Amino acid sequence: MSAAPLHGIRVLDISRWIAGPHAGLILGDMGADVVKVETPSGDPSRLSGPHVNGESTYFMALNRNKRGVTVDTRSEAGLDLLGRLIAEADVLIENFRPGTLADMGFDSDRLTAINPGLVTVSVSGYGQTGPQAQEGCFDSVAQATSGLQSVTGQAGGPPVRAGFYVADYSAALHAALGAVLALFSRERDGRGQHVDVSLVESLLSLSATFIPGYSTAGVVPSRQGNRSIHAAPADVFETRDGFVQLSASTNSLFASLASAMARPDLLTDERYSTNALRLQNIGPLTEEISGWARGLDSEQMLDALRRARVPAGKVATVDDVLSNPQLRHREFFATIEHPVAGEVEFAGPVVRMSAAPTPELRPSPGLGQHNAGVLEDWLGLEAADVEQLRAQGAFGRTATAPHA
Repeated sequence: MSAAPLHGIRVLDISRWIAGPHAGLILGDMGADVVKVETPSGDPSRLSGPHVNGESTYFMALNRNKRGVTVDTRSEAGLDLLGRLIAEADVLIENFRPGTLADMGFDSDRLTAINPGLVTVSVSGYGQTGPQAQEGCFDSVAQATSGLQSVTGQAGGPPVRAGFYVADYSAALHAALGAVLALFSRERDGRGQHVDVSLVESLLSLSATFIPGYSTAGVVPSRQGNRSIHAAPADVFETRDGFVQLSASTNSLFASLASAMARPDLLTDERYSTNALRLQNIGPLTEEISGWARGLDSEQMLDALRRARVPAGKVATVDDVLSNPQLRHREFFATIEHPVAGEVEFAGPVVRMSAAPTPELRPSPGLGQHNAGVLEDWLGLEAADVEQLRAQGAFGRTATAPHA
């Protein structure tokens, strides 16, 4: 068994909230030594609930497999310390408003001078350049700006935000990919580079089919609820005890659906003979399927669809997800022992590699928990050096972690 793919790579994560921290988490899961740098007051996500024994599950979910240090960048000693850490890093992740890093004294020229091989990953709402670069942008704003909200919701109803932070998480995936690509490039030429990732552009990459549809055919997608705009039937149907999503969008799958419903007459109805016609006549077809679904429990409906090999799934709540036998079989969920919160279950790593070891998952760090350890490992400092930095205000008023 080989070492973890990113073993030996040092990542300095100075980002906050979701997009940057999740990118760092992905790199940490793959074996990188990820050091999360926080201000003395901590990442604001530490205040987001729910909390267990005072520890934020929100923060824990985004910051596993990292060591934590505090740096007070309002102090000269803190800025100097940050520069010394940057000099030893392979990757720097930040998600400040564009220009903030330069205002702190770390513009691109200085970063290159400090560390020519550094890969700097910047995650922002609109990107590092352009007329909107300086505008604030959170996930919901990115969903609106990217057009996602315009196609989410019931037909005739208002736009709806997706239930997950899809802009943040899609940007995190692109940021982690960008970091790995830049490291791969560095293997060939020895040079670091800047990776610029935008929340809005990350979302647009997920809806790429809409763009040529409009640019070539003038089609502006509209809200269709749970229906697909490309194929039919593909929708959510209410059962006696819940909801089931099915997709029978090809002619062969539609035939299988008709078999599951014991409705061979649907196959001789000209209105449903092709996908295009099914889309045109989606109203009456939906009524036929809805009538069948309403007479069944969700599991009865799913059993019929599975036997007919029609793709379908129950609309699951989080408790359903956690008891899903497929996910349990795959051991997707990871239980991590947190020294304060106790045992906490998380979504585990998604990427599984046949020749790489199963990632060792460690709990998120306490505020300033690894100040001494990181400075010893990365900078070769001894206890007296760390105490001198503390006295100079490099760490600010760092809380002593009870699990240090």
